[in-house]
Amino acid sequence: MITIVIAGVIALLIGFFVGKVVFAKNTENKIAEAESHAKKIISEAQTTAESMKREKQLEAKERFVQLKAEHDKEVLEKNRRANEGEARIKQKEQGINQKLENLDKQAKDNDVIKDNLNRQIEVVNLKRTELEKHQEEHIRRLEKIAALTADEARAQLIESLRQETQTRALALQQEIIDDAKQKANKEARKIIIQSIQRTAAEQAIENSITVFNLESDEIKGQIIGREGRNIRAIEAATGVDLIVDDTPEAIVLSSFDPLRREIARLSLQRLVTDGRIHPARIEEIVEKTRKQIEEQVMEIGERTVIELGIHGLHKELVRIVGKMRFRSSYGQNLLMHSREVANLCGIMAAELGMNPKLAKRAGLLHDIGKVPDEETELSHALLGMKLAEKYGENPAVINAIGAHHDEVEMQYVIAPIIQACDAISGARPGARREIMQQYLQRIKDLENLALAYPGVEKAYAIQAGRELRVIVEADKVTDIDSDKLSFEIAQKIQTEMTYPGQIKVTVIREKRAVNVAR
Repeated sequence: MITIVIAGVIALLIGFFVGKVVFAKNTENKIAEAESHAKKIISEAQTTAESMKREKQLEAKERFVQLKAEHDKEVLEKNRRANEGEARIKQKEQGINQKLENLDKQAKDNDVIKDNLNRQIEVVNLKRTELEKHQEEHIRRLEKIAALTADEARAQLIESLRQETQTRALALQQEIIDDAKQKANKEARKIIIQSIQRTAAEQAIENSITVFNLESDEIKGQIIGREGRNIRAIEAATGVDLIVDDTPEAIVLSSFDPLRREIARLSLQRLVTDGRIHPARIEEIVEKTRKQIEEQVMEIGERTVIELGIHGLHKELVRIVGKMRFRSSYGQNLLMHSREVANLCGIMAAELGMNPKLAKRAGLLHDIGKVPDEETELSHALLGMKLAEKYGENPAVINAIGAHHDEVEMQYVIAPIIQACDAISGARPGARREIMQQYLQRIKDLENLALAYPGVEKAYAIQAGRELRVIVEADKVTDIDSDKLSFEIAQKIQTEMTYPGQIKVTVIREKRAVNVAR
């Protein structure tokens, strides 16, 4: 058994040494093969490098030859250009030499010509001296004959020409002015008539009272309240006077402010419908009604602006426009008047080739100064101008508002259009209400104004005071005086009286010779 083990160990050792020897031999073989392969690769690399070196040398030689050829070509081209430049310079030098020769020749000729000219100038000077002597002698003879010096005669001639020219210029100027006036009046009438015909206007008149109808007279007692406390509360809350008289089933609301009358009317209507009428309820209803009216005012303003096609208007100006619905001027509703003016302005501006939207804007806003939130001493035109300026309106609109009563200077063409349309709207028949006594007094003042002039026999105001006919005595007033009298009366009416529209003054002078045959 031991022998077998020993034999196995010996066999293992022999196998180990044999394997080691074999491994070493294989390793040596592989190393030899690797060295051989490396030598082969190095040899091939050296061969490739030599080949590439030769190729690069050939390419460098070819490039050198190419660059040398190009350089030679450029040198040849530069030489050619230099030769051409030298040829041109030589040619120019030859031309300059030729010109110098010509100039020398011409200078010699000029000297000859100059001598001839000098001799001619001397002859001319002699003749001029002789001519001046003859002219002086002639002038002395003329002065002796005319008994005037030359300066005096010249001054007289200039003065006569000036007067004649001035007379002709004045005649031509007057002719041009008359023609321009005739054409301007014709065109103005045409535009105004077209504007009026295309505008539909209302003739409604506002009053200073509102009648509130009741279902029965028993409600009057509830409105008055115990010891009149309810009616006093209504008057204090609304600022409107309530008149309760013997008129059956009616109460009169009196106030010059239509907005307050409308608030009072709606508040009474709600109180009567509700049936609970006492001071606390009255204050509550009036406050609610006032808020409702404010919303209604804004809605009216927005609707008006939309209907007129005006955009970008400040909200406060829209509110003022709506507020004009509850104001009146000479019995004419202010909003209706402003809308009418806006439409007229738009039509007239379109006829004149101007901006109709801007004209409408100015026409609608021209009377915003009549509905101020606070009382002020400024006129409505100036106040309206300040409001428009405050809320960022166009400068042309601002100026038109302030100038429509000539309180500021007109700076834009649109301003006279607003003024004319305002006059058209206010002066048309039925637009404004006039108290009978005031109307009769105005007619009487008109006639008395004409009768105050010497030579006036009779004066009649006709056509509702729009025309004044003056009859003068023929033996005291001449035809020339008639023209002067008509002008003076018209100017005095314009400066001293207030009237809507315009007044035509007609002076009538006639001479009658009467005899009776018997």
